[in-house]
Amino acid sequence: MKVPIIMLGSVSELQGYIDKTQLTEDLGGTLDYCHNRWLSCRTAIEGFAQKVKQTAQILQSFGTELAETELPNDVQSTSSLLATHTEKKDKMKEDIRLAVEQGDDILESITKPVTENPEYKLNQDQLDNQTTVERLLAQLHETETAFDEFWIKHQQKLEQCLRLRNFEQNFREVKAALDIVSERLSTFTDVGNSCSHVEHILKDLANFEEKSCETVAKARMLASEGDAFIQSNHYAVDSIIPKCSELHHLCDAFTTETERRRNLLNKSLELHGLLEKSLKWCDEGIYLLASQPVDKCQSQDGAESALQEIEKFLDAGAGNKIKELNKIYREYAHILNEDLKEHVQKVFQKQESMEEMFQKRQVSLKKLAAKQTRPVQPVAPRPEAFVKSPCTSPGLQREYVSNSESSVLRRVNCRRGKSEMTELHQSRGGSTMDDEENLAVLRQHVMNELIETERAYVEELLCVLEGYAAEMDNPLMAHLISPELQNKKDILFGNMEEIYHFHNRIFLRELENYVEFPELVGRCFLDQMEDFQIYEKYCQNKPRSESLWRQFSDSVFFQECQRKLDHKLSLDSYLLKPVQRITKYQLLLKEMLKYSKNCEGAEDLQEALTSILGILKAVNDSMHQIAITGYDGNLNELGKLLMQGSFNVWTDHKKGHSKVKDLARFKPMQRHLFLHEKAVLFCKKREENGEGYEKAPSYSYKHSLNMAAVGITENVKGDAKKFEIWYNAREEVYIIQAPTPEVKATWVNEIRKVLTSQLQACREASQHRTLEQTQSLPLPASSCTSPSRNHIRNTKKMEERKADLTSLEGYGTAVAPKYPEKGKGWAKTSHSLDASEENDGWSSAEDPLNSSDAEEEGGGGGGEMKLTPGKYTVVTDYEKGVSEEFTVKSGELVQLIREGEDGLWYVKNLSTGKEGWIPANNLLMLIGNSKSAQSLSSSESGTASSTLSTSSSCSDSCNASSTSFSDIKG
Repeated sequence: MKVPIIMLGSVSELQGYIDKTQLTEDLGGTLDYCHNRWLSCRTAIEGFAQKVKQTAQILQSFGTELAETELPNDVQSTSSLLATHTEKKDKMKEDIRLAVEQGDDILESITKPVTENPEYKLNQDQLDNQTTVERLLAQLHETETAFDEFWIKHQQKLEQCLRLRNFEQNFREVKAALDIVSERLSTFTDVGNSCSHVEHILKDLANFEEKSCETVAKARMLASEGDAFIQSNHYAVDSIIPKCSELHHLCDAFTTETERRRNLLNKSLELHGLLEKSLKWCDEGIYLLASQPVDKCQSQDGAESALQEIEKFLDAGAGNKIKELNKIYREYAHILNEDLKEHVQKVFQKQESMEEMFQKRQVSLKKLAAKQTRPVQPVAPRPEAFVKSPCTSPGLQREYVSNSESSVLRRVNCRRGKSEMTELHQSRGGSTMDDEENLAVLRQHVMNELIETERAYVEELLCVLEGYAAEMDNPLMAHLISPELQNKKDILFGNMEEIYHFHNRIFLRELENYVEFPELVGRCFLDQMEDFQIYEKYCQNKPRSESLWRQFSDSVFFQECQRKLDHKLSLDSYLLKPVQRITKYQLLLKEMLKYSKNCEGAEDLQEALTSILGILKAVNDSMHQIAITGYDGNLNELGKLLMQGSFNVWTDHKKGHSKVKDLARFKPMQRHLFLHEKAVLFCKKREENGEGYEKAPSYSYKHSLNMAAVGITENVKGDAKKFEIWYNAREEVYIIQAPTPEVKATWVNEIRKVLTSQLQACREASQHRTLEQTQSLPLPASSCTSPSRNHIRNTKKMEERKADLTSLEGYGTAVAPKYPEKGKGWAKTSHSLDASEENDGWSSAEDPLNSSDAEEEGGGGGGEMKLTPGKYTVVTDYEKGVSEEFTVKSGELVQLIREGEDGLWYVKNLSTGKEGWIPANNLLMLIGNSKSAQSLSSSESGTASSTLSTSSSCSDSCNASSTSFSDIKG
């Protein structure tokens, strides 16, 4: 290709070939282009782009450094780190500001011609440069915005960390101060030895409490600060909550202990005051006796005067005496140490001695006051009198006779005292009789209180029903009832009328029949125990009733009813009466039982008390159950609610995500569990705002486990409060931590009872069907190993086995009722596991076939069952095989491998690993109606949706699932 070359000699010749618009001004054209200017602008743009890139990299590097920085553990380091990071951030912000200014300058230089001349149009290069610079500025702004957002979060975390370190440091200081004041408080153990001493200790305690108030106030303020951190979603909530709880606990414990010490000292002051009054009374009594002149008491008037003086003193000082020593011991038992107890005994002994002295003085004075002046009669004295009398004076003679009478009285009293002491030492019969009489009096007192309060309760119920409930239907009062309150009587009063009729017509009359036999009143409660269930309905309605009352408590209608009844308390106080009454019974029964332990009705009283407590528990549980939300099914279908409570729960599922499993090991879930007869529900407790019953928590349903597929492990290593609930052969494992070991034991026992009852039902059904199948099987044919003899022996062993219940260890049940699907609140049962699955806690069960399964296996006629290869559970023992010694035990798992000649089957005992040949007829006896686990797992039949791991399953007309008992201990 040839290209022509033209040599031009001038600009005008050039313009002949190229248009002026395409030529620059130095060539005589109109194109606004300067190469130096283009180079300068392009260089500035490239430098700005490099600056933006470097800034983005530096910001990213700085952000990574901030994110990877470990938070310090002390206040000073945290403050330094925050200051350092803030300084670096400010420097980065300054660099970004300079870069933005650089970009703005470049953009301004590009658009300067347009700014100077609005009619000027930028060429394509200028437009491209403008677009590039604007894009770089936008990128820089985005980077700055992202960095600002990251910095705000990082700064907030550092500030939270600094507040946390300050909180922790203050916590350590406050806790140390609280420990000091608590230790100082523990030294206030002396209860004093006199009133003045106790008053001095009380004064010291008050001074100490006043000085400690500042420390307690700081602790409470710090706890409030921690609560504020929790409310603001602090990142270290898990660390703050225990410290706040500890502070609240220490403050409350200090306050409680201080109050307890003060109450003890006040009790001690009261006791010492009583003792000092008694001692003062004794001293005054001794002074009184000593001040009575003997000569004046010899006359009748003097004796009567002295007697009146003594009686007046005794009457006036009756309130100063210690009346019952045992009562003092009971009332002041918590402050009586050995010294104080000895002091009380001495005071009481002095008081008794004083009273005895008064009694003797009264006896003497009464005798003197009762003497009559005898008329003098001229009687000739008998000679014997003068012979025996040492003196003939009539006065001396009277004195002698008086002394003789006194001597006789002393001898009589002495003999009587000796007789009483002898009887006391020989037999305690009299004391026992007195004790029984005292107990009888106490029992009668409790019975009287029971009947009197029952009558008052019935009257109060009637008053409410007539004065409020009936008035809501009164046309004359209708104008006072707001429209929203009309037709709400059933909500407001619940089944109070039913409760009233039960107590008025039945229970009160039955109680009155036992008024003479209070120790037998337990039978009255037991006879009517079923009727007490009506309280559960009333208590379940109570939240709705109280909510309605709060809405209309200011209603004119209620105020008018209250005025008519002349009640000081409003209606809500009377609506609470049934709740208070049902709790009162257990207190009265406890009192009655305390005084009736050796009586005929003690067992009935104990049973009645247990039943009442059971009703209270059922009422309490039902109040929690009605607060469950989000459960789509019918809770009544789950059976009786047995237990409920809050626990920490960890999950460990085989099919769960690894991260979820790792997280679950460390962070427990707070769950409220509801144990029913047929399922256990997991709910999340949510506190509600409000007052009264509206403040009660609600429970958000999360999931549930079918009890027919549940197993338990009672002990978890490392924590006595933990146990496991596992599901579907440990496919799902829930580690449950109870608040206390006692709560754990109660729950484990209750779950064991549920599982045991299911196992028992399965066994009974299995044994019943096994017996039917055994009776319907034909006698096996004879073989070289004499199967007929084996059949007789096996049949005998089977009968013996049926007579005994086998051990729970390693046994399970697979009978399950027809439950709702998982969407209705149920967890579905999983399919069977292969025999190679881990054998930790596996379970086996007998197989009670339903009628359709029996027809399918036996042809519907009860004929011989066809054997197929697979795994089976042995239902009876087998002693000897064909080829070698081969034994299997009841409950072991065997695998039928292949069928040989002459009706023999090659069998492997999976429990022992041994193999051998067994005649087919004997196999029919060994495995009974046990269905192959392999055949069940491959079957599409709806009668068995799951099987037991490494075992056969129980199938019923409903879905079959597995419940393992292998981990139940005991």
